[in-house]
Amino acid sequence: MGKKLLYVQTSDNPERQYSPLVLAQTAKAMDLEPIIYYLGTGLRILKPGQAEIIKLGDFPSVKEMIDKTLGMGIEILVCEASKRMLGWDKVDLIPGVKIVGAATLNDLVLESDGTLWF
Repeated sequence: MGKKLLYVQTSDNPERQYSPLVLAQTAKAMDLEPIIYYLGTGLRILKPGQAEIIKLGDFPSVKEMIDKTLGMGIEILVCEASKRMLGWDKVDLIPGVKIVGAATLNDLVLESDGTLWF
C-alpha cells in the first residue's frame, strides 16, 4: 500500500469544495492512499441536493466529483460530532459516505504521511 494522505474538508464554501476531491483523485492515480474527512460546516455539502447545485468553471458538479471519488474507492468519512453540532439528529447524507467518531480524525492524522486542511 502507498503512503496515506488525509484531506480534511471543514467548509461549505463552494470555492473550497473541489481541491480535496481533485487532490484525492490525483493521489489515488499516484498509487497513494487518500481519505477525505468532512467536519464542521463542511457536512452541509453532503446533504442530498446540495452538491448537485455547486458547479464552478468547466469542472463537473461537486456531486459528480464526489461520485467519481467514491467510485475510485476513496473513503469519504463524516464526523459524528459535527453532525450533532449542526443539530442533525436524523439527517440523510449522500450515499457512500461513512459516519465516524471524532477520535477517528485523530487516529487518521497520526497514521497519515501528510494531512491537508480545507
